[in-house]
Amino acid sequence: MARDFVRTIGLGTGTTRDRFRLELLPDPILMVLLFVLMAFGLMVLYSALHEEVSMVESQALKLGAGVVILLVLAHIHPREYLQFAPFVYVGGVLMLILVLVVGDIAKGGQRWLDLGPLPRFQPSEILKLAVPLTVASYLHDRKLPPGFVDVLVSLAIISVPVLLIVVQPDLGTGLLVASAGGAVLFLAGLPWRWLLGAGAIVAAAAPILWTRLHDYQQQRILTLFDPESDPLGAGWNIIQSTTAIGSGGLAGKGLLQGTQSRLDFLPEAQTDFILAVIGEELGMIGVCLFLLIYLLIVLRCMHIAMLSKRTYDRLVAGSIGITFFIYVFVNVGMVCGLLPVVGVPLPLVSYGGTSALTLLATFGVLLSVYKYRNG
Repeated sequence: MARDFVRTIGLGTGTTRDRFRLELLPDPILMVLLFVLMAFGLMVLYSALHEEVSMVESQALKLGAGVVILLVLAHIHPREYLQFAPFVYVGGVLMLILVLVVGDIAKGGQRWLDLGPLPRFQPSEILKLAVPLTVASYLHDRKLPPGFVDVLVSLAIISVPVLLIVVQPDLGTGLLVASAGGAVLFLAGLPWRWLLGAGAIVAAAAPILWTRLHDYQQQRILTLFDPESDPLGAGWNIIQSTTAIGSGGLAGKGLLQGTQSRLDFLPEAQTDFILAVIGEELGMIGVCLFLLIYLLIVLRCMHIAMLSKRTYDRLVAGSIGITFFIYVFVNVGMVCGLLPVVGVPLPLVSYGGTSALTLLATFGVLLSVYKYRNG
């Protein structure tokens, strides 16, 4: 009797509508979390953009296109990503080289590529997904934890695009790409002593790395420790963002009632510093609500990784969860004055098309892992 009951409520005997829903949305829990995050994000963006409906509509269209890409990628078997990831990686690296030759210059960096009829885009965003997929494809059929040679090869796969991105210069995106590839290595079982050794090497090389940074990058790091030393220059962003968050208190001033962003005291309010808008207008409660949604998304990613039976799927799903957490952590730390300003947007909330499309494509791959977790 119990067996009959289980069979009755199983997915295989549901109505046609239920089966169609599950086929279209492989993981409704993750999809709901993403839709709630994007909906709240558009609401805050409306205020950050001074109620410019056209720009909010533009962002909504980009998010809609991203959802379509997500649904398409969710129905491609992970073995296809395993097979084609290296080709996407090589194509992305070639585009990064092309950016350095003929890329568009904006805001002091040469990061954009304009290929005629195609919309202008940042090739570095493609590598956020291509790098972890390629590292996972290299490691999936090798002995884990990885040996010395496999670690060196993996680091080479990660380092080539990271160096090309950093010289654009785009340190923030370079760090995110490096973290995405590093997450795969970590999940593959890289020994802790190797991680500690790598940290020691970076610390020892810090003086040399410091001399290779641009003047404005050095100033950002120095300003982190004493923003008041240059309140009208490098320290302006941190001072204004922390002022906005602090002025919101517990419940905030109310949506559309913020002053720091609406009077243009807060720079990049619609992109890198949109969390400060949330803090000012929705208060600590609003910030905590957003962070809770992010936490639930990360936990869902890790749950999908644990459900996966293939090594490649586990590495990909787990790295997506860790990398997404790093995105949020870096942006929150940057806006709160705990980390240097490195130009990392708040995922799926900040204004921007390329970043949103890449993130949603990444979640499409994650849903593919969930959908085909048993075969």
